[in-house]
This record gives sequence, C-alpha cells and structure tokens, in this order.
Amino acid sequence: MNRPLRDSAIPNGWDRRGLPGWTYHSPSLLELEKEQVFRNHWQIVGHVSDIPEPGDYLTMDVVGERALVVRGKDGVVRAFHNMCRHRGSRVVADSQGSCKGALVCPFHGWVYNLDGTLRGAARPLTFPELDKVEFGLKPIDLEIWMGFVFVRFRQGPQPSVAELMRSIEQEISHYRIGDMVPSWGIWTQTSQVNWKSVRDVDNEGYHVAMAHPALQDLYGATYFDEPFVNGVSRSWATYNPHAGRRWSVRNYVRIAPRPPHLPEELRTAWIYYGIFPNAVIAVTPESAQFYQEFPLSTGETMLRGAIYRYADESREQAAARYLAFRIDRDTMAEDVRLSEWSNESMLSNAFEGFYLSDLEYGVRTHHDHLRRMLPVMSLETAPEEKDVWNLNDALLSRG
Repeated sequence: MNRPLRDSAIPNGWDRRGLPGWTYHSPSLLELEKEQVFRNHWQIVGHVSDIPEPGDYLTMDVVGERALVVRGKDGVVRAFHNMCRHRGSRVVADSQGSCKGALVCPFHGWVYNLDGTLRGAARPLTFPELDKVEFGLKPIDLEIWMGFVFVRFRQGPQPSVAELMRSIEQEISHYRIGDMVPSWGIWTQTSQVNWKSVRDVDNEGYHVAMAHPALQDLYGATYFDEPFVNGVSRSWATYNPHAGRRWSVRNYVRIAPRPPHLPEELRTAWIYYGIFPNAVIAVTPESAQFYQEFPLSTGETMLRGAIYRYADESREQAAARYLAFRIDRDTMAEDVRLSEWSNESMLSNAFEGFYLSDLEYGVRTHHDHLRRMLPVMSLETAPEEKDVWNLNDALLSRG
C-alpha cells in the first residue's frame, strides 16, 4: 500500500495549463535558465564511491561551468572550478580518473595540490611571487548527502541539501546508499529536445499505462505521484500482485530479494525522489541511482546518471539489478521518444498548450517552481527575445 510522506492533496480548480510553448524554444530564456536555475541550484556530480582514494576525481560540465571534485590526501572531498588560474585551461580533461598526488594543468604545467592550493607555476622565475592560496583553484560549494556529492556554482534560493531533503531523509536512510559502490559507472547521452520536455515526461505517471508496458506490468496498479513541495517530489510504487507478463518483469519479481534491512513496505517498492530543477534519485530494493538533464541548446539536452549497488551484493541482487536496468533502459528509450513528440509540437501554430490531468499535477508544480524563479515564463505570448531578461527583472521587482 502506498504511504504518502506529505499532504499531496490536489487543490480544487487548479490551473491545468503548462508552460507556454515559447518557453521551450527561446534562446534568451535558455540563457536566463542557465543563470537563475542551473548555476545557482544544487547539482549531483556523483557518489563518494566514485572517488574512493586520495587523488581520485570527477568532473562535470554544466551550462558553461566546469566542476572538478577531488579527494584530498586527508580524505576530504572538495570541489573546485576546473579552471587553471593561469590561462583558464581545464586542469583535468577526463570525466573521471586519478592523479598521483597533484593536479597538473596540461597547458603550461601549473601544479596544484589536492586541496586546491597552488604548488607551483612552471618556470616560476618568470612570474612575481605567487600566493599559494590566492592563486589556488577557485572553490565551489559542495555537500555530501546519503553518499551523493552535490555542488553549486553560486549560492541561490535553495537551502542546504540536508534541509532541502529533510522530508524524505528518514525513508531513504533505510537504503544505506552512502555505503553503496558503482555498478557500471556514470553514463551520458543526448536527446534532441528542450530539457523541460525531459522533465515534463518524468514528472507524471499518467503515461505509464500506455507508454511503458514493462513498468505497467511491474507496478502500474500501485503507482502514485506526490507533487513538488519546496523543491522535492516523490513517486512510489510496489509490485503488482500478478506482475510477470514480460520476461524481464517476471524474472525480476521472482529473483529480487526482500532485504531484511528495509522496512516491510519498502521491500517491494520502487521510489523516485525528484529534486528541483533537474534531478532524480531513485531507489529499488537492490540498488540506487541518480539521473539528471542539462540543456546544451534550446533543442538538445544531455542526460547523465549512474547506478549504485551494495558492496556485499548477492548473486540474486546482482541479477535483479541487471533486470531492473533492462526495464529502465527500455523505459528511458520510450520517454525520449515521447519527449521528442511533445517538444516538436510546440513549434506548430496549432499548439495551444497543455491541459493537464489530476495525475499530471506534478508537472504543474514543477512549472510553478520555475515560474517563481523566472516569472517571465508566465507570459502566454512570447516577448521579443531582446526583452526577456528585462521583463523578467521587472516582474521579479513587482514580487
């Protein structure tokens, strides 16, 4: 049986419209989203188990910013701009790896300690004396929560990750995600849609019955969405009583262990926690994962994520994890196609906007969060591209 964590009652007479179509295809609005939605909100880089040893690092590019997360010799995980203080080169070129005691810029050979301080410039006599801290790598905000590593390029409207996620902390703590280890590493792929179209599909389960046969087989009868409240949403489902029409679902339900460290109601549950603006942490009895999306342009989005497993995983857990991956792989391909169809329609003169079901209230609440950040998105008619930023500032000042 579903256990709502919060009051998720849908109000009477709610506005069933979504964002206007122009907001999915405006270059000026996209630049505003980068500045006010992506650079100043928490983003998941990975998990502490992706960087277990001193010198291990992860990098992530987000809307023109470059993050570098590295474990120091003291075991502390720190985050910096992946930017040499000499000429701005990437200090680290790879998305993941390990260095032997120092970070060396591949452009001119400036060397940084693992705590970000400058160890030394190449040909130091050609420079004045350089302060090791002042010319060190520029730090960015970092917070570790349940093993996941979050960064933020500049402070914004969100509180700490721990405070943001407080409503789900007790439930998700049962999974011991902080002790998990990587399954197959961090993956990326691109989709030819606006990033909001990806999120729109993911923020509602109304389409599951029609579009996702494997998920419908696994848990369609029990699926339930809780909308975004203060930046976090939650979707919950447990196995259908007679799941198993599809091979992957039949074998998953047969094999998947019911871990004793989970409360009874979680032993057959798949739960998705949405994190505004663009990320999800999902848990199943045998694994946990994150996935997210970042805009590359108005019509192209990068998808990124990773799956984590228990370090002492049994053969049954490993088999269940693989079968769950098969189900998710098919589901993601189905969602990519759905998001493409919805996104391309907005360029048509016939498009008159969304008209949302009660089962799509999560879409509306995500849009409402965006509107609070960027009130210009409330305008039904597209403004001139040159006016988007000034109009948004004017609307914010009205408050």
